[in-house]
Amino acid sequence: MSDYSQHFVADHVKGLPRSGIRDFFSIVAAMPQAISLGIGEPDFVTPWHIREAAIFALEKGKTSYTDNLGLIRLRREISTYVENNFGISYQPETDVLVAVGVSEALDIALRAVLNPGDKVLYHEPCYVSYSPSIVLAHAQPIAVGTSAEDQFGIDPARVEAAWEPGCKVLMLNFPTNPTGGVTERAKLERLAKFAIEKDLLVISDEIYSELTFEGEHTSIASLPGMQERTIFLHGFSKAFAMTGFRIGYACGPKPLIEAMMKVHQYSMLCAPILSQEAAIEALKNGAPAVAKMKEQYHRRRDLIVRRFNEAGLDCHSPKGSFYAFPSIQSTGLDSLSFCKGLLDQEEVAVVPGTAFGPSGAGFARASFSTSYERIIEATDRIERYVDKLSKNA
Repeated sequence: MSDYSQHFVADHVKGLPRSGIRDFFSIVAAMPQAISLGIGEPDFVTPWHIREAAIFALEKGKTSYTDNLGLIRLRREISTYVENNFGISYQPETDVLVAVGVSEALDIALRAVLNPGDKVLYHEPCYVSYSPSIVLAHAQPIAVGTSAEDQFGIDPARVEAAWEPGCKVLMLNFPTNPTGGVTERAKLERLAKFAIEKDLLVISDEIYSELTFEGEHTSIASLPGMQERTIFLHGFSKAFAMTGFRIGYACGPKPLIEAMMKVHQYSMLCAPILSQEAAIEALKNGAPAVAKMKEQYHRRRDLIVRRFNEAGLDCHSPKGSFYAFPSIQSTGLDSLSFCKGLLDQEEVAVVPGTAFGPSGAGFARASFSTSYERIIEATDRIERYVDKLSKNA
């Protein structure tokens, strides 16, 4: 038999790194007693009325395929929700596609619009799948660094400087995983002007938009001249605590949604009907539960940021998402060594910042999607760990 990796695995897949998050949590999985601040998943159970909607649909025998674009009832609810909350109007019959989470929506968007060799601008640190998804679409990722000095918001001047011939897409994610960075409207307006000038398509992942703690979230798709050149991505996993339902959506110009639908129908066919039924209930009646969860995340954010800074780990206050991104540079350790040491000595799991790209070096991601009491215990242990490092320096 031939060497599998050399003979059978595609060249562009051979070069992909394994997910830094998954590798790290393979270690964590063997330590069930550890406190995990690592996973990007709400600790809240999906609200009962949403779960009940899925159960009721199952009892009614709704176990079939749906339209490739998704149930028209759900697409109408999505259209209404996006118009009411983001100020963007989409036709549910042609401009909305229901996907298996935002991850699938992002994948099919990239595969639908990119030709081999096209270039994609994106900001970093960022969600682990962005660069690999671009590579899997046979395109070239171009990272634009963000910094703690700017609270990990994007600097349009850096985007403009990074542009080069062949750039076709600009990817945005605000609030950002893993930093909690957001971007002000004025900067989005400058990016919009730049996108129009360079004829860029924008793919905007807004999965954390409901979890904006300060200021008002603005979608770049809502700015003049941008709806026609933006694919708006959103989903139910974070704000509605529906990660296991795997349900998200894309909104955009009809020709782009049609192109995405082709990829979707030949690979995924449709999102699960029970998840779609649950999503309808979430959009109709889920707002009060979202508000309650957001209030808890806000309270936890204030706690964890204060405790990191008191421990000597500089940490900006994230304006959105449920992640803190403290600097660990004062300890003298690199990101991976810091996180491994913390797990070994104090049984607290956080994710090395380098899992989110080279720009994450010197940082760690800590999710505050766990209870207030466990955050207190975890930060007590982190403070003890940092103190020991300081005494041993």
